[in-house]
Amino acid sequence: MELERKRVYLLLGSNLGDKKAILNQAISKIALKIGEVAAVSSVYETAAWGNEDQPSFLNMAIGVDTVLSPFEVLESVLKIEEELGRVREEKWGARLIDIDIILYGEEVISEGEKLQVPHPWMQERKFVLVPLAEIAGAVNHPVLQQSISALLSLLQDNLSVSKIL
Repeated sequence: MELERKRVYLLLGSNLGDKKAILNQAISKIALKIGEVAAVSSVYETAAWGNEDQPSFLNMAIGVDTVLSPFEVLESVLKIEEELGRVREEKWGARLIDIDIILYGEEVISEGEKLQVPHPWMQERKFVLVPLAEIAGAVNHPVLQQSISALLSLLQDNLSVSKIL
């Protein structure tokens, strides 16, 4: 019996080191460990969110077709971050790589601090919605029941997000 494939949307970010190279390495590892990379947004330079006293980020969204469960995806993402040198020192601090699960199919998952899908703050963050809308604008947020493009049009966040690649 073939396992059901789900489209998971991930947001990748980096604001230390060779940011472009790290994003590319992350995509390669995701393709090997999570599933087929089916959609890739442009790369955006974005102002730091939360702790603004740090270098700007490069962010991008990708869509991956996977047979892994949401928790297996999370486990793989954490392992990939570690392999690429991620050290968790401070919340919203500078980092070599950050990979967040934004959407997993149409599922709603709430496992406390461990895993929340859809990402609980995605609709408030321009650096998430701009790249995501580029590859999944028509996809509906499973809780808010609005498309990603509609959420972007309602957004109040005015942090700088500029397409660079």
